[in-house]
Amino acid sequence: MRYALAAAIATLFASAASATDAPPNIRIELKNSAGASVGSATLTQAPNGLLARIELKGAPPGWHGLHFHEKGDCSKADFTSAGGHVHGKPTMVHGLLNPDANEAGDLPNVFVAADGSGQAEVFSTYVSLASAGGREALGDKDGSALVIHANPDDHKVQPIGGAGPRIACGVIPAG
Repeated sequence: MRYALAAAIATLFASAASATDAPPNIRIELKNSAGASVGSATLTQAPNGLLARIELKGAPPGWHGLHFHEKGDCSKADFTSAGGHVHGKPTMVHGLLNPDANEAGDLPNVFVAADGSGQAEVFSTYVSLASAGGREALGDKDGSALVIHANPDDHKVQPIGGAGPRIACGVIPAG
């Protein structure tokens, strides 16, 4: 019995240590302009960047641009309240394929199937939840937003790669 109690206590402490060692993450809801949920994103801090797992339902089919925007504000129906892309440098150059660099908020496109469902798991070495490794903090004083655009991003054209209007937005809260 004494050994069983010792094992139970050791397991409890191991579980508590694992919980504190787990990478911080947040889950945000993605809403369309009518305020209806079209999915969610789970953002997980990684040692060298940020992992975003996106799960969509009821979104328009096709390829869509995906970006981190500079303000945690999705209050306007067109989501312009989220500001521009997170950039982090004085010179803002858009595009993952642009040889002149790219903004910290640039991400790969997400694909939505004909039934409105889509999943993506993307990794960015340019951002973090709270300035880890000197990367841009999404959870800064005014938060940030994850925005889905109507069209795919070509990753070159300025300023947003032809991604078009913003069709969904999720608030990343201030830290």
